[in-house]
Amino acid sequence: MRRTGALALLGAIAHGSLAASESLPRGVGPEFVKFFESKTTFTCIGNPSITLKASQVNDDSCDCPDGSDEPGTAACANIDPLSPEQPLPGSVTGTTNTTAALPGFWCVNAGHVGSYLPFMYVNDGVCDYQLCCDGSDENTHAGGVQCENRCDAIGKEYRRLEEQRRQNKERSVKKRRTLVKESRELRRRVEVKIANLKTEVRDLDAKKAEMQAKFDEVERSERGKVVKSEGQGGKLGVLVALAKSRVNELRNTLDKVTDQRDDLQDKVDQLEDILTKLKEEYNPNFNDEGVKAAVKAWEDYAAGQPSEPKGDLADSDIMEVLKEDSETSGINWAEFETGEASDVDVVYNWEAYLPVPVRDYVHQKLNLLRVWAIENGILADNPTSGGESRLVTAAREARDSATNAHSVKLGQLEEEQRELEKDYGPDDVFRALKGKCISGEAGEYDYELCWFDKTTQKSKKGHGNTNMGNFVRIDKEFVDEEERLDGKGLGKGQRLVLRYENGQGCWNGPNRRTDVYLGCAETDEVWRTVEAEKCVYRMEVGSPAACEDVQEPGVPIKNEL
Repeated sequence: MRRTGALALLGAIAHGSLAASESLPRGVGPEFVKFFESKTTFTCIGNPSITLKASQVNDDSCDCPDGSDEPGTAACANIDPLSPEQPLPGSVTGTTNTTAALPGFWCVNAGHVGSYLPFMYVNDGVCDYQLCCDGSDENTHAGGVQCENRCDAIGKEYRRLEEQRRQNKERSVKKRRTLVKESRELRRRVEVKIANLKTEVRDLDAKKAEMQAKFDEVERSERGKVVKSEGQGGKLGVLVALAKSRVNELRNTLDKVTDQRDDLQDKVDQLEDILTKLKEEYNPNFNDEGVKAAVKAWEDYAAGQPSEPKGDLADSDIMEVLKEDSETSGINWAEFETGEASDVDVVYNWEAYLPVPVRDYVHQKLNLLRVWAIENGILADNPTSGGESRLVTAAREARDSATNAHSVKLGQLEEEQRELEKDYGPDDVFRALKGKCISGEAGEYDYELCWFDKTTQKSKKGHGNTNMGNFVRIDKEFVDEEERLDGKGLGKGQRLVLRYENGQGCWNGPNRRTDVYLGCAETDEVWRTVEAEKCVYRMEVGSPAACEDVQEPGVPIKNEL
């Protein structure tokens, strides 16, 4: 049985006053002393209308409906909603809906910590040293039992363990303060990085607008110019250009399809190896319908495969198709690109007969006229493929480069802002642990926790790793567990819980998830891991980050013992 901290503190406060009140009945706790101060009468605590003689207290007869007249015996031990029909025959209440007014038999435990013992254990012939180290619960010596007072030894060991826990807590809190400092520095660095990225994004935004304006200006000035395009003009030239473009497009598509085919074939081979290994190594006596169905489906699939592979298109034939066109391979486009003068050639030849000043003047005026006609919708802006000037190309590349640089920096800024806004617990303390991993053994597995990343189950027999969940959020949950002597326990109270979800799927079950319960400890350590239910794991972990630092730095923690 566990002593609560409230009872321990209560026992320490009331010890002196109880030792001096020898007239009090046995088993009266410090908070009930005022009800037993009269030496002639006693009023039932839960039923003030009922008054008894003082001699009826601890007379081994349950006279009060709430059992308050028997603080030192087991006469009223059965007053409980879950016990057989109550009260006892002859009771004045006439009802079974009765609860005890007293929490139990009070053990003073001089030299240790006072605590309450359930009434059912009073004078039962067993020495309950865990709660009643002074042996006062067995004053009738039932069955000849003699319970010696062991409070000095038990109290000494208790105080030693409490001092050890206190020192461990102090060291853990100091380490937590160090983690908080590291987390603040990491947060500061992120804030500085965000400020720098914002400046860079503003500069790049201005540069992008500048490059766009320059491109628009160059494109407008160059739009009306007649530029001699690569290749020949005319209908045949246009047809050849379209055919050449289409062939190149089909060649590139075939290249991509071939790469995808190779990737898919690699995945099929890998999956076949996994299923073959599963079929060879699984235990047919293990009654898992999911595994049996998977093995049966694989056997049917394997039986349906042809004994000899079909004659696929040879890779050498595909590579021959993928070769670039030239005089010796594929189509010799040069044969179709000569012989016919294009419209652009005619323009160039016509300008060649004019004097240079006249040619420049006419060219300028025609260019302005063409731009005006295009901007007013009279002519279509449909330049010959490949006829863009180098000036326009350079302006477009400069604009695209500025746009890409702006997009990259903007993405980095958004990522850093998400990182800054992420919940890393009280005081941002877990920021210093992000990316670090710890592990602990349990049976034939090692269980690894990577802070704010994922949890993993690793087989010691080399059967691979299993993702037990990816970090989602931080929660709080109330726990109530026994205090462990080694200190590796959650205890009682609100505890931080890290939720890891959407892990690897189970056979015929949901995706795995892990609830990581955090307790205060001097070092990061996985205490224990269990599968609470199918595909749901409970991991208990100790860490300085989980400690509660309620003291100001430099102020020692008070020892209440």
